Amino acid sequence: MPALPARPLNVQSEPVLGSLRFRLPALFLAGVVLAGVVATVISIRFFQAYTYSRAVHELRSESIGIVSLYASQAGQQEVPIATLRKAIGGDRIFYVPIVPGASLFAGPLPLLPIGTLTAGELASSQPTTLNLEHKGSSYLAVAAPITIGKQVLGALVVAKPQSELRSSWLVLLERLAVAFGGGVLVAALVGVYLTRRIVRPLASLSSAADEIAGGSYDVEVPRPKGHDEIAQLSARFADMAAKLAEAEQLSRNFLMSVSHELRTPLTAIRGHVSALREGVIEDPESYSSSLAVIEEEAIRLERLVGDVLDLAKLDAHRFTVLEEEVDMRELCERAYAAFGEVARLRSIDYRRDFEARPVIVTDGDRVLQIISNLLSNAFRWTPEGGRISLSLGAENGAVSVVVSDSGPGISPEERERIFRPFWSRDGGGTGLGLAIARELANALGGRIDLRSEPGLGARFELTLPNR
Repeated sequence: MPALPARPLNVQSEPVLGSLRFRLPALFLAGVVLAGVVATVISIRFFQAYTYSRAVHELRSESIGIVSLYASQAGQQEVPIATLRKAIGGDRIFYVPIVPGASLFAGPLPLLPIGTLTAGELASSQPTTLNLEHKGSSYLAVAAPITIGKQVLGALVVAKPQSELRSSWLVLLERLAVAFGGGVLVAALVGVYLTRRIVRPLASLSSAADEIAGGSYDVEVPRPKGHDEIAQLSARFADMAAKLAEAEQLSRNFLMSVSHELRTPLTAIRGHVSALREGVIEDPESYSSSLAVIEEEAIRLERLVGDVLDLAKLDAHRFTVLEEEVDMRELCERAYAAFGEVARLRSIDYRRDFEARPVIVTDGDRVLQIISNLLSNAFRWTPEGGRISLSLGAENGAVSVVVSDSGPGISPEERERIFRPFWSRDGGGTGLGLAIARELANALGGRIDLRSEPGLGARFELTLPNR
């Protein structure tokens, strides 16, 4: 089969406008601009309200002042216009006459029609605020009536051009625009800097992901400083890469182990079949012995294939559990007896302790498989002359089966690994026995607990519900 072309690693293949390097600062800048616009509008509105209120207050003070000035000089002489203008500063002053031909001031003063004010406003003792149009110009004005005794002679109107108010708003707007532009520039620079700090580890993670996707698990994953989400993502990604590398190694070990396990019995079967076919074996005893070897090796192959199929079914959740009444003592006796000859040949102190005889509803064949796998693991690691025990107990609504050995023990780092498929401490075997045992225990509603210390053996306890 021709080799597939390697996929090019191109982290920069994404269009710039669609990348985080563009979108993050763009969104950050858009947020700053929106906040600046909203703040500017609110500031201008507040400033307009403040300017209007202050202008009205000044105009009212000026109108009251010039009316008081006129009242203090009335009957002595006509009040000069210059004196009135000096009293109000740069604001405009108008006069609304009521008595025709009355000479109240020494000098000309712009007149407004009497309709500018209503009779009620003229008769009021308080100044009146109004918007005034005069010769094409708009004014904010305050009118104060002039009275001698109880007679209203007219009204003085102090006015400020609306253009002056708008000019102050425009000055504020210009300054806010300069400040806004400077703020946007600083925000853009900060956004670009922060985006680079955010995107750089993400780009490194993307590059590492491409390498892992290409089958290279020996990749250095960046570890950003801090404890933010990106640092957590990098840590999780590094853990994932390590587990993928471990899974890859386990798969390779499994293939090597299975290949070896399959090749050994197949070689033996092939050799004996060839000998029988060619007539090399003639005496009946050797003939029967060869057939026995072929049968044993075929059973070994069947067991290996069955383990792989069982694990695949458990992983795919396509495992069927039967429910039947099971005499646990009788089942443990069968499991114990199956290893009696192995214990005798290896001079192992093989003991049993069945204190109870519980009967539970479960899948008897699968429970027997679990116990057999635990005993097989114990015999594999227990040296000649060692000790192995199988015990059965029932209490608190549960049944427990304990397999103890005097093997080398299991370190804390390996206690979880030994239940992983295809993992073996010495590289021998398929590493499926304990993995299948735990998955079967979980499928039956039970669990397997392990207690072990290096150099002090191991204790596996199968716990099943007593129902």
